[in-house]
Amino acid sequence: MTTPTQQHPWTLSPMLATPSTRREFGAGWVLERKFDGIRALAHRDGDLVRLVSRTGKDLSAAYPELVEALAGQPVRRFVLDGEIVALDHGATSFERLQRRMQLRDAARARASGVAVAYYLFDLLHLEGYDTTGLPLRFRKQLLRRAVRYGGPLRFTVHRNADGTAPLADACARGWEGLVAKRADAPYVQHRSPDWLKLKCSAAQELVVGGWTDPAGSRIGFGALLLGHFEDGRLRYAGKVGTGFDTATLRALGAALEQLARPTAPFADPVAERGAHWVEPRLIAQVGFSGWTREGRLRHPRFLGLRTDKDPQDVVREP
Repeated sequence: MTTPTQQHPWTLSPMLATPSTRREFGAGWVLERKFDGIRALAHRDGDLVRLVSRTGKDLSAAYPELVEALAGQPVRRFVLDGEIVALDHGATSFERLQRRMQLRDAARARASGVAVAYYLFDLLHLEGYDTTGLPLRFRKQLLRRAVRYGGPLRFTVHRNADGTAPLADACARGWEGLVAKRADAPYVQHRSPDWLKLKCSAAQELVVGGWTDPAGSRIGFGALLLGHFEDGRLRYAGKVGTGFDTATLRALGAALEQLARPTAPFADPVAERGAHWVEPRLIAQVGFSGWTREGRLRHPRFLGLRTDKDPQDVVREP
């Protein structure tokens, strides 16, 4: 660790994992559970505690129980990295987390009935010292000792890699997947091949570029027109018309109207009847069964909106 800093580092960005199809890992790697939630850095500087998304948004009001648990820690200066998840009978649910993600009032968040947990897996600063240059294994040792766990605060355990990653076992447990990390790697504030995400199912974020008219008795819209960025251009990836409840159709339909534009944001032609276009600012989490040869989604299903990512970062994952 270096000389302690005089000012708290509020502007840190999280380290991001690279999508990968790799499955063999040697002793220099560790494996952690991949969570189905939203990434957040936890800052504490004396009496001031703040939860910050990967895009710099303050999440504190949406998760007051996490702020209270962090404020009650014996360590008074830190920056922690972790994932906020919603719990549903012990399993994590991104769809359930949606009910908390949209709230900005602490009282409404407490009354939502959605229990959340904060799984911590890294330590960036501790009592004024920058720990990002330390090896991951050592950072996790410090993290384990620095935080008093319990309630909504959880420590993310890991296992040492030794051959084939047990992805099938993780999937059977209902996990989102695994994250493989180099045990001796430092923490960097960008996407890195030192962290690799191994996913159980075909699901990823996609940018909303438009919508189609509703049919029959449906309200709001018919389907969302989706895409991902490639070399700075928004490539069309297909549409999703399932997975919406009535409240979502109303709220999302109103949001689309506010973002309407006269021309398509996609670099590819989109042959959809009744298509309307929007500024590519909304990000949808979508589950699907695979990709067609033309680069379109197979059997997509809407899971929720994400507010913790930049649309320009949304690319097609392997």
